[in-house]
Amino acid sequence: MQDATAEDLDLISLTQLRQVANQSPQPYRLHLQVESRLEKTTSAGSPFFEVKLVDAADSLVWRIFDNNPLFADAAKLARNAFIQLAGQWVDGKYGIEPRQVQMRLLTEDETSTLLLGDPDLASRQQADYADILAFIESLRDPRLLKLCLLFLERHGERFRRTGAARKNHHARRGGLVEHVAQMMRCASAVAAVYPQLNRDLMIAGVLFHDCGKLWENVYAESGFTMPYNLTAEMLGHIPLGLELVNKLWRDMMEDPAAAGWAALEPASEVVRLHLLHLIAAHHGSLEFGSPVLPKTPEAIALHHVDNIDAKLEMFRRGYASSKELGPGIYEKFPPWPVNIVAPLPSVPPPQGEGVS
Repeated sequence: MQDATAEDLDLISLTQLRQVANQSPQPYRLHLQVESRLEKTTSAGSPFFEVKLVDAADSLVWRIFDNNPLFADAAKLARNAFIQLAGQWVDGKYGIEPRQVQMRLLTEDETSTLLLGDPDLASRQQADYADILAFIESLRDPRLLKLCLLFLERHGERFRRTGAARKNHHARRGGLVEHVAQMMRCASAVAAVYPQLNRDLMIAGVLFHDCGKLWENVYAESGFTMPYNLTAEMLGHIPLGLELVNKLWRDMMEDPAAAGWAALEPASEVVRLHLLHLIAAHHGSLEFGSPVLPKTPEAIALHHVDNIDAKLEMFRRGYASSKELGPGIYEKFPPWPVNIVAPLPSVPPPQGEGVS
């Protein structure tokens, strides 16, 4: 394949590639960032490189063996470099991989375009952030309203580039915004069905339950890599979230407006403790990292809302990327322990009164 024809190939994302890749070679080019490059050795003692490549929504491991014409070029790949890979793509022995591939660095304009992310994904995340603002502005407790707005004022930009996880769900730049927005929709619906739940506390708890991930799962300002850092590694997102909310709360209570809240019931200190409990208990059990078990209705509801959204996102990813083993049967994927089955088509909710 010559350079001229390489640039003529359709430019697609990793997500799009997963949807079309099979055992037959297919010509495409992809714009990607190098997250890591590891040098390894085969069982026969031959060297090879394992390069993790990422874009706005997905990742791919590319293995370059010593008989590959690009082996020497791969040895020079720098972490965080932006590259184009153009060639024939197949779903082979090591997963999706390029063959007869050409590689070059991206231009500044190409890099800027890549960093904007997939247009559809960027549009959805923008809508999700707008929904988060709308839910926050609907809060009636002035303390929780002020606290949520203070968080977005100080950390909104960082929030918008944080993933909800490294691997399992919403593991992409902006994924935490998607996760929080959908959880708020679910929490609001649950609170409408169970009016004994404090809706304001639920909405604020959703916003803050993973706020420690702004340090544990934050993406670089100008890239799709999620670097590790000592603070997150040694503490984890739950203690970090508790510390952040405590700091925001103290700062908020120093505002002159806080003097007007002295007569509110429940007392501000009680509200603070209930909010902190939602953060501390949202994993639901000690073995999954919660320092305490859920002890309030809002805590158990928030835990299940979090779990529902995370699990359904795993299924969405599984349908989009797993191999179809048979009609409607898809291969299991980490961390899901079993194969998954295609769902029935969704049905619009019934209209009218008297339907339960």
